[in-house]
Amino acid sequence: MIEINRKEALGYLGYRQSVEGDLTEINVALDRCIEVLQKTAVPRHIVKRLPLTIENHTITIGDMMIHSKNLENNLKGCHAVYLFAATIGIEVDRLIKRTELTKMSDAVIYQAAGAAMIEAYCDEVNEELNQEAYKNNEFLKPRFSPGYGDLALDHQKDFMRILQMDKIGISLLESLLMVPSKSVTAIIGITHHAQPRHTKDCANCPAQCEFRRVK
Repeated sequence: MIEINRKEALGYLGYRQSVEGDLTEINVALDRCIEVLQKTAVPRHIVKRLPLTIENHTITIGDMMIHSKNLENNLKGCHAVYLFAATIGIEVDRLIKRTELTKMSDAVIYQAAGAAMIEAYCDEVNEELNQEAYKNNEFLKPRFSPGYGDLALDHQKDFMRILQMDKIGISLLESLLMVPSKSVTAIIGITHHAQPRHTKDCANCPAQCEFRRVK
């Protein structure tokens, strides 16, 4: 069972630590929706290790070539990467669609809790990779996804081609958005240099999004 970060889910719903008042009602609804999500989600992931070179500001990962200052900074000191994709399944999308027709307030909560759930699942898999890397005297950088900072979303096509994400039920729309919607792709740098413990801190993320100040 994936442990969902309730504070993160509440943040996606627009609630902040600075909010005053009784949140009992929303917390009860969140608990109820999380319980349903836990029964509905089918988490799956796929990971592939590939060699990495960076030369003249060109990042080469396998046969994929990338130009991104943000990713280049993230991968400094790395000799390889993991390409990573994860999803909590199409049934979550279907649950949200059904609930939009019957109770929109719950559908909004499912959206927020689902976003927190896929992040929690990615964290779980990331920690497994961390433990495996440590056995080989290697360390991992924070995962970095297409669409963050200046890393072009167009590289989703490379992820689809290299990882064959359809094997875990992920497809790509013409808009480059993934289906199921609660899916994540990322590049995770591998280095021989010890890394500080990474925390989810918006200040360290180059992306500009509506959730940037979630606390």
